[in-house]
Amino acid sequence: MIEVDNLTVRYGGVTSLDGMTLSFEKGTCGLIGPNGAGKTTFFNVLSGFVRPASGTVRAFGTDLLGLPHFRRARWGVRRTFQTEQAIEQLSVYDNVAMMASSLRGGARRADVLAAIEFAGIGASSYAPVGTLGAGQRRLVEVARAVAGQPRLILLDEPAAGLPDEETAHLAAVIKAIPGQTGALTILVDHDMSLVSAVCETTAVLDFGKLIAVGPTAAVLRDEHVMRAYLGTAEV
Repeated sequence: MIEVDNLTVRYGGVTSLDGMTLSFEKGTCGLIGPNGAGKTTFFNVLSGFVRPASGTVRAFGTDLLGLPHFRRARWGVRRTFQTEQAIEQLSVYDNVAMMASSLRGGARRADVLAAIEFAGIGASSYAPVGTLGAGQRRLVEVARAVAGQPRLILLDEPAAGLPDEETAHLAAVIKAIPGQTGALTILVDHDMSLVSAVCETTAVLDFGKLIAVGPTAAVLRDEHVMRAYLGTAEV
């Protein structure tokens, strides 16, 4: 569903992504690595915020890098960020409806309400986002990502700072996204229990280089991965 070939990003003399080549076929996939490894840079390339020095990205057969960023949104790229993007003064419904602008009338309303129900926010659709707790606000971000017929959903550390109970609910929602929407979902997170619970395939970046990719359990047992990221070579 997504094929990345020789993707390279440079900021001055710093190479943030160095010849990254991988493919993710379906479901929910993980992308992990130490801080500064290039994970958010990769998301920025897919979103259209960063132009790579070289390489190609094809998603569902489409040359993603050939689309301007606003067309990528219409095509079906959705993104959450490490910092919350929902507008506190607007209701849950209005925040989610912003992402379903390609739909009209009753179809749009049904899509928005379905996304809110799917996320399990546990608050009125018309409650201002600013009145919600941190976990509920994260779920609003997820509802925004699944609205409007997405094809590629990028989740950037959605569980950061959440307690275990809220992380468990978030994990169940993320794991169900491909079945709900048909979208390929890529998760970046430092919580290895979350990655293990929801990701069928995981890739690992270190200093901009891809050092491992494969079934999640096998990748997390890889000695190179543990030395680079988990801080130990013990299995």
